[in-house]
Amino acid sequence: MYTSVIHTPIGALTICSNGAAVTALRFGIYREEDGRDLPVHQACQQQLEEYFMGRRKAFDLPLAPEGTPFQQEVWALLRTIPYGSTLSYGQVAAALGRPRAARAVGLANNRNPIPIIIPCHRVVGSSGKLVGYAGGLPIKETLLELEARHP
Repeated sequence: MYTSVIHTPIGALTICSNGAAVTALRFGIYREEDGRDLPVHQACQQQLEEYFMGRRKAFDLPLAPEGTPFQQEVWALLRTIPYGSTLSYGQVAAALGRPRAARAVGLANNRNPIPIIIPCHRVVGSSGKLVGYAGGLPIKETLLELEARHP
């Protein structure tokens, strides 16, 4: 695994890759940087910087998150949630054709190894309330506010 660190308005993020595709994006600094010069890390850093400036609405990066087939299905659907929009866990489950799988969607959402790029922050509770986020609810709120400011 190769890593590099980017400093953002929500704090440090560690980009992890296999050298060709992003495998994880972690909150904080996790390892010594050895991937900083890799094209995939440079592209990821640039696209995250553009996102935080409100100039990027969608990411165009090679991704290789590891997960179960169901998790992969959920994460693929999350990438279709438009910038600035939200869906509830139940709506994601229904969109997958599994209307009773809201809890399983929540667990898959929680295990998303590439937050922000795979926008799990766009999934909210059935009432629209912000619930659960690996980076903490203040970061989820900040990301949603950023997207609301740059429609």
